[in-house]
Amino acid sequence: MEDIPPYPPIDPTTFDLIVIGTGLPESIIAAAASTASKSVLHLDPKPFYGSHFSSLPLADLPSFLSTHSTSPSPPRPRSSEDSNEFSVLDLSTRPLYSSIDISVFSPDLLDQNSRKFNLDVAGPRAFFCADKSIELILNTGANQYMEFKSIDATFVGDNKGNLLNVPDSRAAIFKDKSLGLMEKNQLMRFFKLVQGHMAGEQDVKISDEDLQSPFVDFLNKMGLPPKIKSFILYAIAMADNDQEDTGVCRDLLKTKDGIDQLALYNASIGRFQNASGALLYPIYGQGELSQAFCRRAAVKGCIYVLRMPVTELLVDKDSGCYKGVRLASGQDIFSQKLILDPTFKVTLPSGLSPPPPLQAKLPFFSQKDDRGKIARGICITMTSLKPDMSNFLVVYPPRSLFPEQATSIRLLQIASSLAVCPPGMYVLYISALCNDDDQGKKLIHAVMNTLLTVPPINSESNAAVQSETAESGFAVQDENAESSSTGPSDPGEGKPTLLWSALYNQELTLGQVDFICSTPMPDGKLNHDDLIDAAIKLFKKIYPEDEFFPQTSSENPEDDGDGDGDDDVSLET
Repeated sequence: MEDIPPYPPIDPTTFDLIVIGTGLPESIIAAAASTASKSVLHLDPKPFYGSHFSSLPLADLPSFLSTHSTSPSPPRPRSSEDSNEFSVLDLSTRPLYSSIDISVFSPDLLDQNSRKFNLDVAGPRAFFCADKSIELILNTGANQYMEFKSIDATFVGDNKGNLLNVPDSRAAIFKDKSLGLMEKNQLMRFFKLVQGHMAGEQDVKISDEDLQSPFVDFLNKMGLPPKIKSFILYAIAMADNDQEDTGVCRDLLKTKDGIDQLALYNASIGRFQNASGALLYPIYGQGELSQAFCRRAAVKGCIYVLRMPVTELLVDKDSGCYKGVRLASGQDIFSQKLILDPTFKVTLPSGLSPPPPLQAKLPFFSQKDDRGKIARGICITMTSLKPDMSNFLVVYPPRSLFPEQATSIRLLQIASSLAVCPPGMYVLYISALCNDDDQGKKLIHAVMNTLLTVPPINSESNAAVQSETAESGFAVQDENAESSSTGPSDPGEGKPTLLWSALYNQELTLGQVDFICSTPMPDGKLNHDDLIDAAIKLFKKIYPEDEFFPQTSSENPEDDGDGDGDDDVSLET
């Protein structure tokens, strides 16, 4: 016990719910349970909030990925001194990241500014102005703890480095010089049909047969050319897999779902006065979302303890039912329900066989998603991919970079105006679904090689970066640096030079609802809607009689965080 730090005892020792991990689903459930008057203890072994949904300083990200990429040590032998009342199960971690590749091309410059970064572990992520995430933030009062900024535009990229603007309104369609007159007319007619259908106009209603058909077939039926179809399928409807290959597509989008996504996109544009486009991004990074719900839960009485590892679970020997947890301090804490971060898995101490009530339960727990993995990349540059723009999304549809590309690849560029990096720098988040590590690396490298100059790691590369630093005016460090840092990194190609990159593959895990509940890992979607649905499902499973975030009256909602107060999100212009 001498190696264990002097953790303070927790009082009380019995709760309605214990939540381990402060990722987004866990934080939402903790806040919902606290609002429903449950006593909640929220623990995290890390010294920060967010877990796999966190935003970390540059210096901390590699160690976080490394910690969660190795297999845990074997369960330690158990002595016979344990309680006769409980069976004790080890709570260990499992590897969730693989093929981690960190490259540093300008160590001196980055070391000076490493604490000025807030890098999203699960990027790229953004909010549609009208999606479930924003509605939940508004309805729960979590908007009091966050600020947002609008994403300037969305583009579709190709293998030549071109970025084509995605028109998001009738005015944008007419102004778009990349579209011919016929393409503009086709796109206008299609949007008019969709808007009429959503408005319930009988003369333009889409048939039930068409609504149940593949969306790509409906677009073909409408006579839309390949370029317009690609815009709609991958940059607006945000399809992940190749929709043209209907025979093998894992996630074939139906017309009804495609129309719903178009409606979301349309409803997001212009919803908030200071948001020019359909997408928002939180200032200080995506980790702010988990923290906002943790603050919401704390206002309602949830107790938070960070830096508190949980080493074991206590289950009833006779029934096999969960009873409580054992902390690294040795203290036992009891609760009726338990929610686990996906980091953890439950194992039996070595040399022991499970009691009969647990024999059928343990193999089922901690299943993986059968959709494979998600490849992620984070790149830091000195210049924007587009000299006149700071924050934007780029989508690479399937087969746009190389013939074997079966999934879309998304890239989100974020600048210092969103407090994720020092002035004059840019962070690029890249992601794509993949089957294995090799495929994931190929997808991320395809984007990097198309858009960036990747220098060799030697003294010459540092000299090239320092040259770009001088050209971009980084030493000035003012807010105008973002839009004025147009000096090309390579006179021949005009591509930004890479300063630093992190490439890694993340496991996709499903949330589990059994004798112990577990939340899912970040998925491959751009927004958080599926993760919020998973959190709601888990909450309803453990508390079927309670309302998810019931609205309560308050004379001063800002004091208690209820959602009856502000009905807008805080946006910076």
